[in-house]
Amino acid sequence: MKTAKIVSIATSDQVGLYSICFNNDESEFRKFVKKFKDNAALNKDYQSILYALDRIIAKGAFERMFRYEGKMNDNVVALSLDSKKLRLYCLRMSDQILIVGNGGVKETRTYDEDEELSGYVMDLQKFDELLKQAQEEGSIYIEQNMITGIEEMTFRV
Repeated sequence: MKTAKIVSIATSDQVGLYSICFNNDESEFRKFVKKFKDNAALNKDYQSILYALDRIIAKGAFERMFRYEGKMNDNVVALSLDSKKLRLYCLRMSDQILIVGNGGVKETRTYDEDEELSGYVMDLQKFDELLKQAQEEGSIYIEQNMITGIEEMTFRV
């Protein structure tokens, strides 16, 4: 069984940007960056995603910037914007809270036709359920651009 924690990546007056760490490893977003930062073929897509994250930090995580990817009752979205191939999967909790996960190259019609991408989405779906449960129990609170109590939480995924 995996464990997961949330780490803060950036905070502005507009947005709290977080990522997930599984089994005390580096964050899923850090893995995404390492995987694609030196990839010349996908550099334009990669730069578009980083630019979009900068805009989100400055202005907010507005719904129009994302494509819903999960099921009807979860918060899983993809940040793809101008990107034709590269996807970054996230949990968009509100206009002010974004949890970035991992992602990859989408070469199939849907993410669930690709084992790697499907795994990233399923991890986020499970984590989304755990976050909702923690909120209902009062263990964590989402207040504007912050998730209060998240630093102390370790989830079993």
